[in-house]
Amino acid sequence: MSTAKVLLGVVAGAAVGALLGVLFAPAKGAATRRFILRKTEKEAEDLKEKFNEFIDNLSEKFSKIKNDVEEAAEEAVEETLNSKV
Repeated sequence: MSTAKVLLGVVAGAAVGALLGVLFAPAKGAATRRFILRKTEKEAEDLKEKFNEFIDNLSEKFSKIKNDVEEAAEEAVEETLNSKV
């Protein structure tokens, strides 16, 4: 199982647990709704941040692999040209 899936599962589980805890807590409906809204916004921001970090990391790895492949291709072309001479 990938790290991203585990992280998503943990975040989703924590959000559901917090939501259920608040729903069964003895508080007024308006206060409960405000709490749920704030908690949901915070969790959404945290999830966006983690997703952006994941995408940045993936982009960096892709760029490195692309550069490595380009360098290998250039070396292969040079070897081919040098061997014909």
